[in-house]
Parts: sequence; C-alpha cells; structure tokens
Amino acid sequence: MANHLRFVGRTVMVQSGNVEAAYGVLNRILAQDGVADAVRRSRYYEKPSRARRRRAFEACRRVYCGEMARRIAFLARSGRQDPWPGC
Repeated sequence: MANHLRFVGRTVMVQSGNVEAAYGVLNRILAQDGVADAVRRSRYYEKPSRARRRRAFEACRRVYCGEMARRIAFLARSGRQDPWPGC
C-alpha cells in the first residue's frame, strides 16, 4: 500500500520531532483535496436541491478558474512580441 501513488502523495514525514509543522502540512494537503469540506458536509443532512446547487456552483467555479488561469498563462508567457511596438 505504501507504493500506491495517492497514499504516498498524502504521506507527511515528521522531521526532527517537529510535529506541529507536519500537522500543518497534513491539514494543507487535506484542505486541497477537499477532505475537510466533505467531512463537514456529511456531518448534517444536505437536501438534494442544495446539493445540486452546490455541485453546479462548484462546476461553474472550476470552469471559471480554469479559464482565468489559461488567460493569465497566455498573457504571462515569455518571449511574446510587443503588441504596441514603438510606444
């Protein structure tokens, strides 16, 4: 199981007895994966209509963030020509 990629990606090593730093790293990893939000959501019943609205909002947010990241990467790429030469 230790060779499984998802398990290794979530493994946090404690270096020189610094448990607090390792705990912070683990919390950051779990927050990025959405584990904490899933646990928080499953604590109470979520009505189907609210679940649909939440999933639709998350899908729209993924599309919007992906599009913005693509635009920023396009503008920040290196080696582009000056759009207004001589200004």
